Amino acid sequence: MRAWRSPGNHTSPRSTRLGRVLRGLRPDRNPLRRGSDRAETAVLAVLLAAFLAGAPFAAHAAGSWTYATSVREAQAQQAATYQVRATLLQAATPWSVGEGGAEAQARWKAPDGQVRTGQVFVLSGAAVGSTVMVWVNRAGQLTDSPLEVSQVVGRTNMAQVLAVVALAVTLIAIGLASHWALYRRRLARWDAEWMATGARRSPGGRTPANGD
Repeated sequence: MRAWRSPGNHTSPRSTRLGRVLRGLRPDRNPLRRGSDRAETAVLAVLLAAFLAGAPFAAHAAGSWTYATSVREAQAQQAATYQVRATLLQAATPWSVGEGGAEAQARWKAPDGQVRTGQVFVLSGAAVGSTVMVWVNRAGQLTDSPLEVSQVVGRTNMAQVLAVVALAVTLIAIGLASHWALYRRRLARWDAEWMATGARRSPGGRTPANGD
């Protein structure tokens, strides 16, 4: 009595395209396997090993360099910027309806004691005479705040991710180039074997002329 099979199970894993690819790259002693197949398998193995070994190193190197650079940048900014108190000279005017931020004319003292004025960003609805903390440079001009710890960490994490991605893209490009080179070599060998087979079948090693 024949065993019953499920009607929906017509395709086995061995018949799928992925299965055929994996079987083609499998390192075994099949005498029908071409040397180019073994070479391609070896190249893929080397590239995979290079990624597994190089990814942690690339992430660590990129992260360490970015973190050190960002810390030095933050320290330089902290040494060159100052946080001072600015007094609003007018009520804050919202940029648009529904936004929580606004700009207003304000006055503050530079590190050298000179009085400066300019537009500062404050909360919407801030009244005249209220104060807000702003960052200025040595000349008393408004500037951005120094890098924060969260920004340094964010830069470091991004550098690590980009380093691993760059390594993966480089190895994939090498793998594709190797595959194409081996493919062309395989085609050239097929052409040579085809010509050699045709020469052996022809008497005297030549193709018979028409009418012979």
